[in-house]
Amino acid sequence: MRIGKDDLVKDALESRATRAAIVDTAGLHFHEQFRKACERNACGQYNTNWMGPPAIGPIEQLTGKVRKYKKGLLFQTVHQVSGSFDLEGMFEGKKIHEQVFRDLLKKIKNKYDFEDLLPLNVGCCRLCPKCAYLDDEPCRHPDKAVSSLEAYGIDVVALEKSVEIPYHNGKNTVSYVGLVLFKEKEDARKR
Repeated sequence: MRIGKDDLVKDALESRATRAAIVDTAGLHFHEQFRKACERNACGQYNTNWMGPPAIGPIEQLTGKVRKYKKGLLFQTVHQVSGSFDLEGMFEGKKIHEQVFRDLLKKIKNKYDFEDLLPLNVGCCRLCPKCAYLDDEPCRHPDKAVSSLEAYGIDVVALEKSVEIPYHNGKNTVSYVGLVLFKEKEDARKR
């Protein structure tokens, strides 16, 4: 069965994404500066998580991993906040985005027969209250754990711009993005 790209966008919108588009991975821009922000502990999660640096490996390895996929579904959620210092509203928006991401990923896995998926979300994985990495144990949920676009060095602003999704969505809003890279099965592409 040939997978309709419009169907994936429709699935994202039905899963409460604000915007969605199919992206071509050949157009992705990678920058070491995003990874360096991780290494400076900009998110407070450096060296604490299997899905973040340094545990996920060097950026060159991750770039190569991404390049094995030709297409991806980029989606964005936009949330109202009371102002630029509304941290509670931002955290609530991120929580909603995470649920949209999980629901959409589940839908994609159940509905489509992709050869492989690489889901990337905003920020470091927070599936577990305490990552097993901190106890020097293997990941408890390797089938559900996801890394971030930033940890992979992906330029999110350029990515959104490439498909005409605005990075800024107006005053008193916060926006989050997710990307699900997919690889179609060979037999589906030959039909």
